[in-house]
Amino acid sequence: MVTTDAPPVVPTVGVEEEFLLVDRHTRLPVERAPQVIAAAAGVLGDRVQNEFFPVQVEVCSRPAARLADLRADLADLRSVVAEAAADAGCLLVASGTPVLSGPGPGPVTDSPRYRRMATRYAGVLDGYDGALCGCHVHLGTEGRGQALALCNHLRPWLPVVQALAVNSPFSGGRDSGFASWRTVQWSRWPTVGPPPVLDEAQYEALADALVECGVLLDRRMIYWYARPSEHVPTLEVRIADVNADLDTVLLLAGLLRGLAAVLLDEIRAGRPAPALPHGLVGAAHWQAARTGLSGDGVDPCTGRHTPMAVLADRLLERAAPGLAAAGDLATVESALARLRALGTGAARQRRALQRHGRLSDVVDHLAALTVAAP
Repeated sequence: MVTTDAPPVVPTVGVEEEFLLVDRHTRLPVERAPQVIAAAAGVLGDRVQNEFFPVQVEVCSRPAARLADLRADLADLRSVVAEAAADAGCLLVASGTPVLSGPGPGPVTDSPRYRRMATRYAGVLDGYDGALCGCHVHLGTEGRGQALALCNHLRPWLPVVQALAVNSPFSGGRDSGFASWRTVQWSRWPTVGPPPVLDEAQYEALADALVECGVLLDRRMIYWYARPSEHVPTLEVRIADVNADLDTVLLLAGLLRGLAAVLLDEIRAGRPAPALPHGLVGAAHWQAARTGLSGDGVDPCTGRHTPMAVLADRLLERAAPGLAAAGDLATVESALARLRALGTGAARQRRALQRHGRLSDVVDHLAALTVAAP
């Protein structure tokens, strides 16, 4: 490992979270996003936004230097939107997929861009079963070139992050058999998958080609698991399901930020990105989606199959210098131990079903946890 006398430079971190709105009585997705967003925007402004379907809302944190500030910001965002949802007769639910959904395709949000997407990619849509909700972590960078370099170095670790974040075992009233069914559903869209290894010139050429040939409507549809943002100087990591448990969100943000600090130092020192075959990285993501922490992953250093739980420990160890520099090491160690004890979001959803025997109770479990701020 490349080392220096100075501690790693710690980037800022921000989070975008997508949520479902469900009717408080039926627990089915309900098209009240315009009403909820209008009410919440009086407090949050443009930090609450619409998504592809009118059963979804998105919130955006401010960039943060401290995890405590990020936690407080996310808790406040959730509280304001949940209150607006309650006034509209619905619940705010953090799940990667709708646990229950009704018949029919469901309209998309009424905007020119979303209408164009719905027309061009009609065969990809799956009604409100396709209302997929992610958690996107933004890591501050000095520009697109550095964001791409960070992406190249971070790429082998993303399946481990995905395994920690699985929270979509149910979809449309059935158990999918996966810990993250959102990952499977999302893969229908063009470009979804592990990011290719690119420098800035290669990225620009590829992005332009994908739009010019009609595969993508615009650059915002580059849906790699990590990508340079088109509007802010960050690397946006998009692999995680949205999680109801705020501690899990802070764990993901802390780990990614700590690892980024370490990797950025190595990039400045000229260390090359790990050379793992694209197919092997893709297989690790598929396995993470299927089993979460309980299955095997791919060791980003050796390319060998290794239990995902062991890889989570190695990720913590790899990120430790950056976590220590940020003052986050104890917080993230505690959050990872808590996740192991309680289980991933997917495991907790399945336990909620076992306790009560009704998927509506899974929705209630998620709704209550979404607005809890431990």
